[in-house]
Amino acid sequence: MKPAISVHGLGKRYRIVHQTAKSYRTLRDELVGVAKRLVGRGEARQTGEEFWALRDIDFEVQPGEIVGVIGRNGAGKSTLLKILSRISPPTVGEIVMRGRVGSLLEVGTGFHPELTGRENIYLSGAILGMKRREVAAKFDEIVAFAEVEKFIDTPVKRYSSGMYVRLAFAVAAHLETEILLVDEVLAVGDASFQKKCMGRMKEVGASGRTVLFVSHNMSAVAALCTKGIFLVNGCVAHNGPIEETLSRYSQTATHEVLSWTGDEGDQDLRLKKTWVRSLRPSGEITTSSPIEIGIEAEVKTEVDGLVLGFTLFSCYDTELAFVLFDDALPPPAPRVQPGLMIQKFVIPANTLAEGNYAIGVDLGKHNVKAVVKNTHGTLKFEVTNSDGLGRRFIVPSVRGFTSLFRPLWNSHDATTHLLK
Repeated sequence: MKPAISVHGLGKRYRIVHQTAKSYRTLRDELVGVAKRLVGRGEARQTGEEFWALRDIDFEVQPGEIVGVIGRNGAGKSTLLKILSRISPPTVGEIVMRGRVGSLLEVGTGFHPELTGRENIYLSGAILGMKRREVAAKFDEIVAFAEVEKFIDTPVKRYSSGMYVRLAFAVAAHLETEILLVDEVLAVGDASFQKKCMGRMKEVGASGRTVLFVSHNMSAVAALCTKGIFLVNGCVAHNGPIEETLSRYSQTATHEVLSWTGDEGDQDLRLKKTWVRSLRPSGEITTSSPIEIGIEAEVKTEVDGLVLGFTLFSCYDTELAFVLFDDALPPPAPRVQPGLMIQKFVIPANTLAEGNYAIGVDLGKHNVKAVVKNTHGTLKFEVTNSDGLGRRFIVPSVRGFTSLFRPLWNSHDATTHLLK
């Protein structure tokens, strides 16, 4: 069977121009510049450099495969999908696409704002080479999926971004294209619609059609995709089974930062220090050791409803838990007097599976303001397996992908020990 997508030696080059003259020029400046150039006295020169957004890209995708394209911002993911969608031409290389291509790259792409939702559905089908009766056969299903029945005869320029992307995805996923390209645009939709989109893309793959899915949501990529392409600085760093690809992504994403000292905040609250450490004498952070998260903050004025705690993230930036210092206290929230506040949290032993994690600090006033929100003082650490027991849960829904909480083995019973 021939691949649905074949890419060989693909490269995309841009030229970055540096203007050495003034940034802002009046009409008089322009006229004087023209006169100087006419007499051979050019006043401003442009310099530039080449930038390769993609270089030496090679991969093949078989019919029916759902492939996740992952990488950091600026790695070239969206550029790759724009080239495959024929929006942007490649500089070098060869691309073979076997079948009609439907794409959903960004809100606003593919629809005419002055046309109604109904008219845009038929226009999209015509662009794909479908007959009117073929689009009509899918019309009701598209509208029901997008949940825009009341607004189907309203110009899409009056749609909210959520309505727009719902209809755009419904059109791309239901019209009979053999290849579907989906960028991060699904993040615009709400949680229930994202779940519905994931289910629909699984159906598309099961029907023998091909999906390329770009996302920063690694949990979604792990649940949906069978293979992965990991881009780094415009080059393919790994191409293979999704578990291996996500593992490579995780390894490059982790640089341990076990402590932070500084002075961030406002006139009321200042973050001074954060740290993560093992409570084992050896100091190793392992699956069987309790892990201490420490936060030191200065309270400048009396505070009602102090927010002080941390968010635990996986190495894929998925939020796992949000913990505050007063979670175990009965309401109302305690009043905190001015002074230096040191709060220590402990993640019990046998809670986290081996892997890489990040801690983001939360500091602020409840329902008033966030002074620090998961940005300053972010810590990164690795948990290693210590005993071979309870390394992970096997989650069938994501094809055996490693979970992030490990069972606490207690006699013959295994339970999940969550954060306290």
